[in-house]
Amino acid sequence: MVLRGHKNAILDLQWTTDGTQIISASPDKTLRVWDVETGKQVKKMAEHSSFVNSCCPARKWPPLVVSGSDDGTAKLWDLRQRGAIQTLPDKFQITAVSFSEAADKVFTGGLDNDVKWWDLRKNEVTEYLKGHQDMITGMQLSPDGSYLLTNAMDNELKIWDLRPYAPENRNIKTLIGHQHNFEKNLLKCSWSPDNRKVTAGSADRMVYIWDTTSRRILYKLPGHNGSVNETAFHPTEPIIGSCGSDKQIYLGEL
Repeated sequence: MVLRGHKNAILDLQWTTDGTQIISASPDKTLRVWDVETGKQVKKMAEHSSFVNSCCPARKWPPLVVSGSDDGTAKLWDLRQRGAIQTLPDKFQITAVSFSEAADKVFTGGLDNDVKWWDLRKNEVTEYLKGHQDMITGMQLSPDGSYLLTNAMDNELKIWDLRPYAPENRNIKTLIGHQHNFEKNLLKCSWSPDNRKVTAGSADRMVYIWDTTSRRILYKLPGHNGSVNETAFHPTEPIIGSCGSDKQIYLGEL
């Protein structure tokens, strides 16, 4: 099945929580929602004025999606309504977005190196997570909703403690080993279902997997002939998927 409709590349692809739809983000300035059964486009969201780099669906009802764009805004969408329901204005291009577990907060990252923590009720940034020294390229909330994983061009993965009683410096762990390079691809990152491992793409053509407790690299998986741009754990099996600039998708057993 091929989902046709975008007029440019696709920079992000996310399943909705119930598994019935896929959301895509593109430099054609749109987000699109696709029905998994039929492959048909069921919604087009076209209010950004530049590239849409990232999208993230809420984990719980209602069916909300947040998007981040080079136009310097993150937008909130309710899939049952026409048009964006909220705009979060930033001064810099936004390259990565995520919801909090309860979907009452949004995290954005981008060109200015900081992770911004937005309160949707107030429509403002309530906290800045500072630590990265270069542009943020990817982020993902942990399966238990307590931590945020971020990837940046400073060649660091950071884990942030989002819990209310967390230390003042929420950056509790920094993981290193993977590489970004002059291609400036938006390398993503993701958690294993049990919270115990994280993975990230790398410009050195390797798939990296770290243990979150020891911070050690558990695996460096070869195979790709280009930058590895995104990696993801299988929800139940010890398998990791990766996609690269070599136009290949690989599945690796751990």
